[in-house]
Amino acid sequence: MKKAKLLWIDLEMTGLDPEKDRILEVAAIATGWDLEPMAEMTAVVKVPEKLMEERMVGEFWENNPESRDGLMKQNAEGEPVEEVEKRVLEFIDENFGDEVILAGNSIHQDRKFIDREWPEVAKRLHYRMLDVSAWKVYFEGARHEKFMKKEAHRALDDIRGSIEELKWYAGKLKK
Repeated sequence: MKKAKLLWIDLEMTGLDPEKDRILEVAAIATGWDLEPMAEMTAVVKVPEKLMEERMVGEFWENNPESRDGLMKQNAEGEPVEEVEKRVLEFIDENFGDEVILAGNSIHQDRKFIDREWPEVAKRLHYRMLDVSAWKVYFEGARHEKFMKKEAHRALDDIRGSIEELKWYAGKLKK
């Protein structure tokens, strides 16, 4: 069985502070180096409504009301954070060998939440990460080329967009 090399993860959180905010939604896609999806999963984490109301305020959420409302609505069907961590571990076990390289856009931020909320998942991840935002910085700064990615602010759509973005950068390098 072919084992995946890259674990593409995108998290939606109540905010960006790993000490105060919590994971709301996760999407994961397993790919090889060809960036073709081999498997995917999504899950919703149940978060106290009061925390969501307190943390999901400010300019970002005001500018993205559809995302906020969708995340708040689906919260009722969420699972405890420990159960979601078990599901992510099962996904890793089913699709990866020993080396699991985390990939995504600004993945360092997601990694902070993984380290805090999913310590068993964190133990399985390689110390190196493939961060698409590094490619973004280079192409925009050095080559004045910009990938136009739709910002859905929903985990599965965002991770699919990140994979397409890296494919775009890789295609530019082949030329």
